Amino acid sequence: MSWQHLTFVSSLMVIMIVCAVVFGLRNRNKDSIKKNRVLVVAAILIDSLEIFKIIMGCVVNADPMHWKYQLPLFLCSIQLIAIPMAAFCKGRLKEASMDFVTIFGVLGAVLGTYFAGQDYGSYPVLSFDNIVSGVTHCISGFTALYIMISGMTSMKKKNIPVTVCILGGFCAVAFIANKIIDYNYMFLVRGDGTPYDIIYNMVGGSPVLYPICVVLLFVLYITAFYGVYYLCARKKKA
Repeated sequence: MSWQHLTFVSSLMVIMIVCAVVFGLRNRNKDSIKKNRVLVVAAILIDSLEIFKIIMGCVVNADPMHWKYQLPLFLCSIQLIAIPMAAFCKGRLKEASMDFVTIFGVLGAVLGTYFAGQDYGSYPVLSFDNIVSGVTHCISGFTALYIMISGMTSMKKKNIPVTVCILGGFCAVAFIANKIIDYNYMFLVRGDGTPYDIIYNMVGGSPVLYPICVVLLFVLYITAFYGVYYLCARKKKA
């Protein structure tokens, strides 16, 4: 939380919000095809940056297997798959993917910038990893805000199980990956300087209770988000 860290991520946040408002309002009354073009660009950009980061990580570390520790299995990095799904899929899967991006995009942007203690405590603020990480997290936040402002959100109740399954599937894969390569995807093993440390300390680092609490926290957040959304929608209609 140095002033350099806060200044850098706050600058990214301002750019993220301004771009989302400008593009969202500009496309609000346009057809779905034109609205979707922004999602396509966001999907290509976020995945291209992440692939470049992974390649550079393998080169810098002189380890062709370094990619094992950069898989998209963190809550924030799920957007590397969710945003392309929202951009290129159709029907219910597209709607559920957009809901997922809407629910976790801004949260991921905030957690992955302001609260990324594991990154900004290990590398200089303007290091390659932190710059790419900051930009990709803010692309997730931008996409979520754009979807809401442009009127692309569906948030249909029938899509809630699909949204939960997307998260549950990634949690299961992350849990298995952690066991195989001894890593900490989705922070299911420990907090590593993030707010998850609060939960980790509360349960005394229990290898059983801690991951269960983390997953339950995700589900609770999804439930709360849908609850607030429907409450606001009901008041708007009234």
